Amino acid sequence: MKKLFCIVLISALAFSMTACGHKEDKPVNNNTTAHKSKKNDITFNFKTKTVLLNSGYKMPIYGLGSYSLHDDICINSVTAALDSGVRLIDTAHAYGNEKEIGEAIRKSDVPREDIFIITKLYPDQFSDPEAAIDEAVKKLNLGYIDMMLLHHPGKGDIKAYKAMEQAVEDGKIRSIGLSNWYEKELTEFLPKVNITPALVQNEIHPYYQENDVIPFIQDLGIVVQGWYPLGGRGHTKELLGDPVISEIAKAHGISPAQVILRWNLQKGVVVIPGSSNPEHIRENTELFDFELTKDEMERINALDRNEKHDWY
Repeated sequence: MKKLFCIVLISALAFSMTACGHKEDKPVNNNTTAHKSKKNDITFNFKTKTVLLNSGYKMPIYGLGSYSLHDDICINSVTAALDSGVRLIDTAHAYGNEKEIGEAIRKSDVPREDIFIITKLYPDQFSDPEAAIDEAVKKLNLGYIDMMLLHHPGKGDIKAYKAMEQAVEDGKIRSIGLSNWYEKELTEFLPKVNITPALVQNEIHPYYQENDVIPFIQDLGIVVQGWYPLGGRGHTKELLGDPVISEIAKAHGISPAQVILRWNLQKGVVVIPGSSNPEHIRENTELFDFELTKDEMERINALDRNEKHDWY
């Protein structure tokens, strides 16, 4: 009887410990070196409009890019985005608007925990990354940073990335990643760091599609995000006026911009179009009540020119 009691007691304790193990105070981080062999499921959830990062955090699959937005225009643009349901805001040290981004969010009625902020360290900050990280935290003044990226490769990028890894441990940053890293750069970089990037952000649009790079990154369990989704400076008008895209837009009763953004989403690419126009910002969120057909996707895929619109 005593032996049976001990067996029952041990079983009960084991069950209790297992049950507690499922109750996490914060998401489990599956992107450390020990877990690199496990591919994270990065399928987009079109119902919640989010994707689960390999860091264990959910990120919205569409947002607002803030490049070239400054002062009141920046604050008003972020406010318009939040009012339109946008919950992902992309910024960077190089954009010079982290303070305005933080101010707009603090003034908003949207809870901080519902907003996902991405910022970036520029290569001229890599020599003292700890100070650069603290500067970003201070400028944004939001308690923590949801995602920090290295803006592009540069001298000291391994050192800077490892400083971001430490900032994750310290609770200053929740997820980390890279911007403007391609197959060659990633192949050389990843074996030298401990935390697999949760995100890689590159230039992606119908004239520069990265059809080899995107699956390469996704096969690593890393989410892909596209900047310049509408073509970028000096190229947007041409892209939005493309006959193929215009024809597809007309067939669905939507704008060419919505066609391009939806094309990205169906390829598994997070979109962050930039705008200071409240109507355009709102329009860029209305991407979930239509779907492009396989033929339409292939027609847009055929537009690829391998035409990069910035030097990164």
